[in-house]
Amino acid sequence: MTHSKNLPPRNLVPLIPVLNRRARRLARSPSEAEDLVQDTLLSLCQRLEDGDPIEDLPSYAMRTLSNRARRTWRQAATEELEDDHALTQPEALIRLDCADTLAAIAALPTPQRQLMNLVVAGETSPRALADATGLPLGTVMSRLARARAKLRLRLGDT
Repeated sequence: MTHSKNLPPRNLVPLIPVLNRRARRLARSPSEAEDLVQDTLLSLCQRLEDGDPIEDLPSYAMRTLSNRARRTWRQAATEELEDDHALTQPEALIRLDCADTLAAIAALPTPQRQLMNLVVAGETSPRALADATGLPLGTVMSRLARARAKLRLRLGDT
């Protein structure tokens, strides 16, 4: 394959605007989107230069871009976790936070408290909450939203 080292192969050029649009939706910043597109193009160029056939180049390019974005998210999540765990709070403070949260839930109006108690018990799907309570899904969603807003105010998480 003959092309300049600075330019992608001609069959990749029409994909660049599509990759840019998709990368802007997947990335947290314009620079991250540019990096995703460049990494994707480099990977595709390498594969094409190695002579590996790609049956559906546009689909393969989008899949490569999505995979690179997921890898970036995983790396960022791992870095955040490592940073968060560098300074862990003493267990007593965590217990106090839990006690404060449970007390704030207990102070909610009965309809909201009942739903939040189900959430505390492990049920997080609004559809499952609607099924368990017999309430319409919209009612469950609005009660949960109001309950969470009241909890944020009471616990100082504005």
